[in-house]
Amino acid sequence: QKPKMSEEASSVKCLIDTAKDLYNSTFTSSSASKCRDDIICAVAPGRVNLMGNHTDYNGGFVFPMAIGYSTVCLGTGSITAASSDSAVGMCEIISLNENNPRIIEFESSQNMQPFLSDSPKFWTNYVMGVVAQYMEDLKGVESFSLSFQLVINGDVPLGSGLSSSASLEVSIATFIEALMSKYLPMKNIVDKKTKALRCRKAENEFCNSPCGIMDQYISAVALPGSALFIDCRSLDYEVVMMGSKDNIGEEDEENPVFVICNSNVKHSIGGGEYPVRVAQCKTATQILQAMHGQRIQSLRDASLSDVELVWKRSLSTENDGPQMDELIYRRAKHVVKENERTQHAKISLLDGNWEEFGKLMNQSHNSMKMDYEVSCIEIDILVDLAQNFEGVYGSRMTGGGFGGCTVTLVKKSKVESLCKYLVEEYKTRMGRECTCFQTEPCSGAREIIF
Repeated sequence: QKPKMSEEASSVKCLIDTAKDLYNSTFTSSSASKCRDDIICAVAPGRVNLMGNHTDYNGGFVFPMAIGYSTVCLGTGSITAASSDSAVGMCEIISLNENNPRIIEFESSQNMQPFLSDSPKFWTNYVMGVVAQYMEDLKGVESFSLSFQLVINGDVPLGSGLSSSASLEVSIATFIEALMSKYLPMKNIVDKKTKALRCRKAENEFCNSPCGIMDQYISAVALPGSALFIDCRSLDYEVVMMGSKDNIGEEDEENPVFVICNSNVKHSIGGGEYPVRVAQCKTATQILQAMHGQRIQSLRDASLSDVELVWKRSLSTENDGPQMDELIYRRAKHVVKENERTQHAKISLLDGNWEEFGKLMNQSHNSMKMDYEVSCIEIDILVDLAQNFEGVYGSRMTGGGFGGCTVTLVKKSKVESLCKYLVEEYKTRMGRECTCFQTEPCSGAREIIF
């Protein structure tokens, strides 16, 4: 059953109300404008990854949860019969997340092409890419064209490592699926796994970002009150509640919660070092395959002993086999051990073993800092401050790295004092502001009924 707006959190209601106001002032004079009953509203959350960084594109394990920051797509549209597969629809979008919101138009067709990376409209590729993935559904014995007028409004901090891009993509996909359900009820319903795969493909192909599946998947399938342990190869997932009924109570101030701290150092996974890490993992996989055979299809399949054996032989002057340099060794070691940590983290969180979970968080951050080298001084300072604060079990970087956010497991009674401490100390040491907030596991993508 589709949720009603009255059931949504106040932050989502605010996003919807603001989007609706802009829609009314922007598109009501359009000949394509629809009445209130025709308005479709879709929402999809951002996420925080509790464990499993840079494992998803290696076919490994990740452990994210959706957060209470989302992207709303609100508007109207139509799907109409066309005479041929070359039918073209007109899409108009306007985003409240732009400094100067303005209508951007693009055509929907079977041969859509992204805007160039230096275009001021480049961000539109996140929308266009998703639209392109659904165009195949609109051709066949009878073809159709897709058009819409859409307002985008989100509160996931951009470039924060909390998956604002996936939140946008999955919200767009949910909007399109609602349109298809309305105009083409006989078409097969797209399942959540397919939705996530389409959104990842959109980002890979239209935004030049070699991201894995985690961000889109958790945004599409998240369940309230739980994290998801995801196998990024099979795309199977396990719902993991935070502690058993025997060791956690809702009103206990000593129970731990997750606090996110935004360093306000923005990153972009479409450029810089992120694609380099993807390529380095492929190199590591090829080297391991050369020694251990085809049982290693990705770093997911390698054990630490597999990696250590290649590394030790590479150090030998008599070795004429596969060679692994020190940099590739450290990259592979991180991914292999991070997969192990993620599996242990699932058990620790489920059992309410907060000390062990915190220990794994700290180990994970050290590995990302030293072996994978995706941290930065601002993130390291925030992690160090948190790890040494009373009541904190563990803290680590979350997201792709090179800036963004930290996630900290801390006793609920210490949240306010921790956030105050981080803000003050970060300002003193770095001369800039950070933003802290407590988060709860939230629902995944959904259409909202007014």
